[in-house]
Amino acid sequence: MIRTVDLRGRSLTKSQYQEALPRASMDVAQAMTLIEPILHRVKHGNESDLIALAQEFDGIAPASIRVPQKVIEDALAQLDPAVRSALELSITRITKVHNDQRRDEKVTTVVDGGTVLERWIPVDRVGLYVPGGRAVYPSSVMMNVIPAQIAGVKSIAVASPPQKDFGGFPHPTILAACALLGIYEVYAVGGAQAIALFAYGMRDLCEKCDMVTGPGNIYVAAAKRALRGIVGIDSEAGPTEIAILADSTAIASDVAADLISQAEHDTIAAAVLVTDSLELAQGVEKELALRVPRTKHAQRIETALSGIQSAIAIVDSIDQGLDVINAYAAEHLEIQTAHASTVAKKIRNAGAVFIGRYSPVSLGDYSAGSNHVLPTGGCACHSSGLSVQTFLRGIHFIEYDKKAFTDIASTVITLANSEDLPAHGEAMSARFEELS
Repeated sequence: MIRTVDLRGRSLTKSQYQEALPRASMDVAQAMTLIEPILHRVKHGNESDLIALAQEFDGIAPASIRVPQKVIEDALAQLDPAVRSALELSITRITKVHNDQRRDEKVTTVVDGGTVLERWIPVDRVGLYVPGGRAVYPSSVMMNVIPAQIAGVKSIAVASPPQKDFGGFPHPTILAACALLGIYEVYAVGGAQAIALFAYGMRDLCEKCDMVTGPGNIYVAAAKRALRGIVGIDSEAGPTEIAILADSTAIASDVAADLISQAEHDTIAAAVLVTDSLELAQGVEKELALRVPRTKHAQRIETALSGIQSAIAIVDSIDQGLDVINAYAAEHLEIQTAHASTVAKKIRNAGAVFIGRYSPVSLGDYSAGSNHVLPTGGCACHSSGLSVQTFLRGIHFIEYDKKAFTDIASTVITLANSEDLPAHGEAMSARFEELS
């Protein structure tokens, strides 16, 4: 069901490890070509065009693209009390973690009379995308909305695909999660057309956004790439992935269950185990054979586990395993080894790190307090997950008095002339004409 890659006795470079453990192919460039007509229709169209696109791609024509507030309120009123309690507890934990990400302004006194103030200012308006394909993601509502609210974003809109089973509106649990967070600007629109709606805006329906965030399928990723610059984006989220670094102390059933949990998302989801224990590797293979047929989405999971993007990698040692893991830069990384906390300190590249037996990825997906919108496709080597910082911009406010300006003027003029930009220097020297 899952292939084995033997890396023992091989000292590889970062890129060679990446070649040994490739991701599933995802042709975003081709998807960009396919969505170009959709982006054009949204840019130059109106609500009727969005309804037509919903009929074409989602099989239902919503009565309206903007979800009426009463529909959102009714979704909360009719929510299963157990689900509501679970959402409220998760909201409390996510809020607690993200509150600690607030940024304070800082004044640096460069010289007497010369200061630079760095102030963190939220974007004015954001569009948050919540997927609605193979699963229902109220968790993504929380992960997107809460950091935006804590950052101080004043205008927040949510889009999620229309559902045939719910009259063309997004899934009621998604709407209920919005209501719990006080979000009532919700649009029944999915895919590339949702990103285009937020990027361009639409007269009499939706104001243009400054930024769009949230995970989605390949067409959402393609739309983000195509519209980046017109609207800010968090990342081009690809298929979900889990990597587990484990030794002989790990329990095979735990490891197998965690690999399955992420393979459940998508047929091209990646599930990778890196271990120095042949016994564990064999045990995990046996557990997968037992557990996968018993799961609800067995066919989807088996396809993901048998794909090129999934593997059990055998290494000589945990030190080599760390090299492999840091090269792979997983979205979700579990450490299931002896002294897991110490091993975790050696991780440089990962979206989020889950330490020890009782910190599975599923915990982070919902209720750990961390954010589950994370960099995929190896982007964890240079990018972070969604956070309060995503919605903030650091702006410098520079203020020099007369003496501080006079003292540094000759330095600026010298540097300006050295770059053959004399007008820059003249913008300094012109002030001496009025000094007295």
